[in-house]
Amino acid sequence: MTILAGLALLAWLVLLFGRGAFWRLGPDMLGQSIAPEGPAPSILAVVPARDEAEVIARTLPSLLAQTYAGRFHVLLVDDGSEDGTAAIARRAAAASGHAERLTVLAARPLPAGWTGKLAAMAEGLAWARIQAETPDLVLFTDADIAYGPGTLARLAGEAAARGTVLASLMVKLKATSPAERLLVPAFVFFFRMLYPFAWVRDPKRRCAAAAGGSMLVDRRALEAAGGLAAIRGALIDDCALGALMKRQGPVWLGLTDEVRSLRDYPRVADIRRMVARSAYTELRHSPLRLVLALAGLGLVFLVPPLAALFGHGAARLFGLLAFVGMNLAFLPMVRFYRAPWWTAPALPAIAAAYALFTLDSALQHWRGRGGAWKGRLQAVPGKTAGT
Repeated sequence: MTILAGLALLAWLVLLFGRGAFWRLGPDMLGQSIAPEGPAPSILAVVPARDEAEVIARTLPSLLAQTYAGRFHVLLVDDGSEDGTAAIARRAAAASGHAERLTVLAARPLPAGWTGKLAAMAEGLAWARIQAETPDLVLFTDADIAYGPGTLARLAGEAAARGTVLASLMVKLKATSPAERLLVPAFVFFFRMLYPFAWVRDPKRRCAAAAGGSMLVDRRALEAAGGLAAIRGALIDDCALGALMKRQGPVWLGLTDEVRSLRDYPRVADIRRMVARSAYTELRHSPLRLVLALAGLGLVFLVPPLAALFGHGAARLFGLLAFVGMNLAFLPMVRFYRAPWWTAPALPAIAAAYALFTLDSALQHWRGRGGAWKGRLQAVPGKTAGT
């Protein structure tokens, strides 16, 4: 127990002081408006949408109403929806007074070797190339994302000031139900632990990622990288795009509470399905990586409270110090989501739940039901669909 507790404490010291300060939110927040020099680049927002009738009327108007000095248009790619998504989108655009900013495009049948979202995004790029004025930047944004006023201009300003080929925002996920308030902050916390935003932004580091809800891409740089066809089979499309673009130039990944997802995950089972869809893909469908990941979760999150409660002497001290460090690291995210304070000391139990979700992801993959999303199975044995 003393050895395990000592290793857990060492792990938290490394995480707190040697992992890009992933727990600090301030440096990662989207800044205030930056006025770029020269004319504002033109932007096309591409919105892949598959059966999004529940949210599209609430999210699309916020995107259409963005104030932006340059040319701006929104293309909704209707990916085989059967719930009237396209018609609802047109009505919402008309009601918002910005119908001229919206084009709705019916996606072709899913090509072999492509995941659904990337195929829809590629349709948007193909549409952009045949326009009289090809856009300078492309904003890939999910159909469930609602934008605060002026956010697009601020994101474009951030990209211009930093000279990025990709600027991405980790949007604020919905956290209103008890299950969401308990589990969602940890989801973002774990993502930031895997991909410290400071490391993503550092051109000297290989760490690369993006957040799929909002990704502003330099079109020419993307085409120079081979376009979306280069990552067409990726299930974790945002991180795959982040890795692709970082080879082309600077990448910026930030955090905001002004851009929000309206997608509901009201029950624990809903969050389990969301995590299980891609968790095993993150481990590259490797049983060895799965075992190591579960062992790592146990050491980092479960050993500290167990040692603090049941250990003696040095084991108890090491466990208590590691548990305190864990809480200090998690508290900023708990406050960001305005979750109950007790969710911070509950992180070991939350981590155990995520370990079960990850195991479930592997089981779904082995059963040939990996990557399930709205009627599609996109991560089955023998198919390459990873980062």
